[in-house]
Amino acid sequence: QLQLVESGGGLVQAGGSLRLSCAASGDTFYKYHMGWFRQAPGKEREFVAAIIWIGGITEYANSVKGRFTISRDNVKNMAYLQMNSLKPEDTAVYYCAAANADTSTANADRDALRGRYDYWGQGTQVTVSS
Repeated sequence: QLQLVESGGGLVQAGGSLRLSCAASGDTFYKYHMGWFRQAPGKEREFVAAIIWIGGITEYANSVKGRFTISRDNVKNMAYLQMNSLKPEDTAVYYCAAANADTSTANADRDALRGRYDYWGQGTQVTVSS
């Protein structure tokens, strides 16, 4: 099975930046699409961003477009979420997730990237103060 461990969360002022990292192990990393989700207190988990197995094609929630950037390094088995211009409403536990991918194609259904994932990390807290 694939194991995922997030890091890089913390406390930041509004307008600041954080970079989250997700370290993958236990399986061949390139076989998976990677996603980031978040969950604020008292709210349901929501999709944030995703990148397909080979990189390049990405998908973002409207609330973070232009501010967050997802990336991956298939050599280092790492995924990242660069978060800029942070707002208090970005405060949440952020989760790294992986979805089995069809590696016979470099195409992807962008809508599907917002959906089901097979493996999850434990989460890292991001707190944005106003």
